[in-house]
Amino acid sequence: MIRWILIGVLSLGVAGVGFWGYQEHQEKNAVLIQAENTYQRAFHDLSYRMDLMHDKIGTALAMNSRESLSPQMVEIWRLTSEAISDVGQLPLTLMPFNKTEEFLSNIGDFTYKTAVRDLKDEPLNDKEVKTLKNLYEQSGELKDELRQVQHTVLDENLRWMDVQLALAQQDEQSDNTIVDGFKTVEKKVEGYAESNTDSALTGTSSEEHEYENLSGKTINQQEAAEKGSQLLSLKNTDDLNVTESGDGADVPIYSVSYQNDNKNGYIDISKQGGRPLTLLVNRDVQEQKISLNEGMEKANKYLKQHNFEDMQIFTSNQYDNVGVYSYLYNQDDVRIYSDAIELKVALDNGDLLGLTARNYFMNHKERDIPEPEISIEEAKDKVNPGVEINEDYMAVIDNDVGEEVLVYEFLGVLDGETYRIFINAMDGTEEKVEKLGGTEINYASMS
Repeated sequence: MIRWILIGVLSLGVAGVGFWGYQEHQEKNAVLIQAENTYQRAFHDLSYRMDLMHDKIGTALAMNSRESLSPQMVEIWRLTSEAISDVGQLPLTLMPFNKTEEFLSNIGDFTYKTAVRDLKDEPLNDKEVKTLKNLYEQSGELKDELRQVQHTVLDENLRWMDVQLALAQQDEQSDNTIVDGFKTVEKKVEGYAESNTDSALTGTSSEEHEYENLSGKTINQQEAAEKGSQLLSLKNTDDLNVTESGDGADVPIYSVSYQNDNKNGYIDISKQGGRPLTLLVNRDVQEQKISLNEGMEKANKYLKQHNFEDMQIFTSNQYDNVGVYSYLYNQDDVRIYSDAIELKVALDNGDLLGLTARNYFMNHKERDIPEPEISIEEAKDKVNPGVEINEDYMAVIDNDVGEEVLVYEFLGVLDGETYRIFINAMDGTEEKVEKLGGTEINYASMS
């Protein structure tokens, strides 16, 4: 009997030790996962901010207005501060990365000193413009190197905890792809110090408000299901799940969703008028069978089918086998940026995969558009003389304080980069300058 009691006690002890060890293992894994997530977030934030910083510096070069340039310099300075913070959160303390941090600090110092001085009395001189151009070129190279590392991390599913281990080992034999990538970044930045020694280092509102263009009778759940099945290209409503928005929603809606083996989707439909606000369909898109232009014709058909009138194509892009099309409302040959709609069309069969019309319904109305008080030639004189203007439009955009303003819109090229420049049609103020993205680099081909 005593022997069985001892065996029972020992068994309980072994089980307890095993449970304690399992709990310790789980807690350790949780800490490691949290650290890995922190490192991943910091690195991808750093890559994103370098992309954005490069674009902002390029935009500053295209500006010709002191009122626009100072806020732009402040924005670049803010991004450099955040990028330095991101670097500090990476497990690189055992690897010298001071040159990159110094480069970011130099950009921050230059843009801060420029932003706080009165550019009306003391505009950028030729040396400072040259410095800005150097920083634009160098930040572009640094951005591409970081994107190369980012591609490798994602493509090979690399872990940052392995970076920390490789750095802690201090072993010349250790081979870590991420460490090698950052060494390349650091080596490239070393060459920037000398070239900078002489230097002292778009048009829509994001404001939420009431929806202005929802009219018509209130629909019920069954009517929402029928509209949803039509938009989602379903034969019946049997597999649909319809839910009603709760109190306090910015606009009362029905959310209609479905899921089957290889396809799922949802659509938000307004109760008032039964208008589609957001639609998303997830499925595997097969081999492309229709062109991007044919996809645009399908998008035009969807817009007319659902009573979106006077919409003008703004941009069209292809991502894998999906066409993405942005439209602006056109009133009397004036493009209204606030009244925007975006559609995604599958290029294998022309199905509608996505629609975003919230901005349209939030802002759309017939506007009393004034006559311009300056001519288009006077507006062109306000553009940086180095920009070669290729296209021009009349447009209404939201300025920095959320007010709609009539502008001349110019599409132009400076040093091989394309910019969209908005000049106030009433007083000639340079309202906004946007750098347009070029062709995406295929980093896989560079590996």
